[in-house]
Amino acid sequence: MIYVCSLAAMPDHVRDLRPSHLVTLLGPMDQPATPPEVPAERHHRVEVHDITEPLDGCILPESHHVAGLIDFLGGWGSATPLLVHCFAGVSRSTAAALIALSLRAEGREAEAARHLRQHAPHAHPNRRIVALADRLLDRDGRLVAAADAMGPGDITGDFPLIRLAPLA
Repeated sequence: MIYVCSLAAMPDHVRDLRPSHLVTLLGPMDQPATPPEVPAERHHRVEVHDITEPLDGCILPESHHVAGLIDFLGGWGSATPLLVHCFAGVSRSTAAALIALSLRAEGREAEAARHLRQHAPHAHPNRRIVALADRLLDRDGRLVAAADAMGPGDITGDFPLIRLAPLA
């Protein structure tokens, strides 16, 4: 199961869900300590800001960030819980969740995006992270098209914990 949440909710969800793997997508100054329930080698940090174009003082997601994420996700066994979080649980983390769903479902990127939208009306995957993954995974634009087809997320309400079963 893939879970997605905000930074504020992460400690409680780690205690309740006992994930085998944890992904943090935050700028360097916002990085939390690794929770005691998660072995340090199973906590992957992607130190980027939630931007899609260069911005002074911010870290733009680059290929090496996404390649590291893909490598880490490739080592996660989908039979164990994965918890992904960013600041709000809306953009960077949902991009990572879409990548995680797509890793084991090549050719089913549109289905993965529909699955994400169904379980997360607020999801608005960071387009740059998705585009970098699309290129690194040789998806020929399918992952970007799938994320674009989701449309904008509904960010007017709460952002509850997202629960995503890997595609069968």
